[in-house]
Amino acid sequence: MSATEAVIEKAPQKPVMPRAGAEKPTLVGLTREEIGTALRERGIPEKQVRMRVAQIWNWLYVRGVSDFDAMTNVARDMREMLKTHFTIARPEIVEEQVSGDGTRKWLLRFPPRGAGRPVEIETVYIPDEGRGTLCISSQVGCTLTCSFCHTGTQKLVRNLTAEEILSQLLLARDRLGDFPDAETPVGAMVPAEGRKITNIVMMGMGEPLYNFESVKKALLIASDGDGLSLSKRRITLSTSGIVPEIIRTGEEIGVMLAISLHAVRDDLRDILVPINKKYPLKELLDACRAYPGLSNARRITFEYVMLKDVNDSLEDARLLIKLLKGIPAKINLIPFNPWPGTNYQCSDWETIAKFADFINQAGYASPIRTPRGRDILAACGQLKSESERMRKTERLAFEAMMIANHGED
Repeated sequence: MSATEAVIEKAPQKPVMPRAGAEKPTLVGLTREEIGTALRERGIPEKQVRMRVAQIWNWLYVRGVSDFDAMTNVARDMREMLKTHFTIARPEIVEEQVSGDGTRKWLLRFPPRGAGRPVEIETVYIPDEGRGTLCISSQVGCTLTCSFCHTGTQKLVRNLTAEEILSQLLLARDRLGDFPDAETPVGAMVPAEGRKITNIVMMGMGEPLYNFESVKKALLIASDGDGLSLSKRRITLSTSGIVPEIIRTGEEIGVMLAISLHAVRDDLRDILVPINKKYPLKELLDACRAYPGLSNARRITFEYVMLKDVNDSLEDARLLIKLLKGIPAKINLIPFNPWPGTNYQCSDWETIAKFADFINQAGYASPIRTPRGRDILAACGQLKSESERMRKTERLAFEAMMIANHGED
């Protein structure tokens, strides 16, 4: 594959949708306590519950199965009960794209769950030397309308559930052969040894802190030492600055924090990141200084997209250093990734290099993030799906039609 060539694989389309209201509850994304409750409600004796929960947890998050029949140490009648009442299936892959640089992007479809019709989100895998990073979405669309971000042009459809957030990780590990006894796709660019997915970042579609409880639940399962076992230092949650939830993130989830900063003056940030009007820079940075566990070993990452003649002057660099004084920080400089209809341009490489040098000389690590997956619109700020929320009248009519078309079970 050449450096500019991308591969698009269309997944087989399902001929019909499930009937409205026929969806089985999933065990993916439930806590151990919730799985135990679900089993008790299906008649599993109390003395067996703890053992059964441990078995299911191991099969889901250590072995990575998506079919109850694969749980070979679970009794047949128990497996039949689970198949009848629950699901652990992966989401539908609508499309899988592979960039010339090895980046992979999946378009995934989930049930309506209040949106009227099935919804779609994008998940991206970025391979690198010695590491592989999965960029996970938390919402379908976004409410924040950041002016440089493609996702921000898609209105919020709905929040993703904990299962839907976690399923992005499970599916990616499936597709990359990252579970025991699984095979990596031929020719896939992945780390040479160890895990294929070493890091996850909540930097996909949506604002994670506007879906706090589901994100928290999913990330605590992802970091559980008896399951997926990702270190919390290898999980980064990125926020545009939802100040009241930042401290909670440190206290209740304990992962690394990234801030979508992009401007050093309130007047400009009000335009680039409109949530700044509600939580201006001073409030945001005060919350960062108070982030639990903050230290030189657990620095906050500040993301700064480089926009030509907008925020890329040396004066901006000076103000950035002043703004972050006293905060253990790393500053990620992100060359702007263009998308259809944008009015912004990427800063010249010479300008970006000078900006980075100035920050480095001030004592801050300031890597320039190499654009990845641009050819498949998988780079930072480019993710978007076509999902839209139906109006209530449209939704009710659509669901009535689906019931009529599919009849009784």
